[in-house]
Amino acid sequence: MLLKLYEDHNTFDDLERVTDLLNDGGTFIFPTDCRYAIGCNALKPHAVEYVCKLKGINPDKNRLSMICYDLSSISEFTRLNNVTFKLIRRNVPGPFTFILEGTNKLPKIFSGRKEVGIRMPNNPIIMEIVRHLEAPVLTASLPVPNDEVDEYFTNPELIEEMFGEQVDMVIDGGIGHNAESTIVDCTGIEPVIVRQGIGKLDI
Repeated sequence: MLLKLYEDHNTFDDLERVTDLLNDGGTFIFPTDCRYAIGCNALKPHAVEYVCKLKGINPDKNRLSMICYDLSSISEFTRLNNVTFKLIRRNVPGPFTFILEGTNKLPKIFSGRKEVGIRMPNNPIIMEIVRHLEAPVLTASLPVPNDEVDEYFTNPELIEEMFGEQVDMVIDGGIGHNAESTIVDCTGIEPVIVRQGIGKLDI
């Protein structure tokens, strides 16, 4: 199913279609400020397991990431000291993944490594979905083979053609980007950039 959404003025009914699907344990593909991503309601273990299966990863051994709507939600699921809180506040929304230590409210399927990647993309479509859902969204890169052309990262119609039978919905947010987020490890004394993507960290 391909559903067209916009940066603003989406109908309540369309947002309800997405959130109802996610609350029922469905999976979807959605735009971010980097690439289109695959995900689900992060609080639905079976849906998370399914996305991990599609990606070919073991959630006990691979770090998982989720999108939160605001800093209050981030602080519910992760441990934030003042320095990290201020760092994140300066850089979101934006193309960053912050690795943080999880709290006991982090879903059990995320807790294999006791840490989680947190995103707040600068994309109003996915952020509106997360706000409407009132829960974090698991986010993972699309499992596209390296020999596929760039359009399969950026064109939602081609993405639906490739993955439409594997997920329940593809959100058409227009032609996307083909870039990676900057990953910042905040689990130590000082933040460390472990992958430089398109985000330029304001320290």
